[in-house]
Amino acid sequence: MTTIEEIEEAVAALSPADLSRFSAWFAEFAAEVWDEQIAADAQGGRLNALADDALKSLHEGRCTEL
Repeated sequence: MTTIEEIEEAVAALSPADLSRFSAWFAEFAAEVWDEQIAADAQGGRLNALADDALKSLHEGRCTEL
């Protein structure tokens, strides 16, 4: 049995209250991982092309205010 399968079994065995608590924790954990990845991508310049495209659209008047 793999670690993933063990985790799946453990999660499936949680009570509704513990599942809710785990779900909240995991959502926060996943958000932090995603934030770290975005920060690393930004620092590494991997988002520069997207930013340049957005600024070009803004300067060309192709954007609307939210």
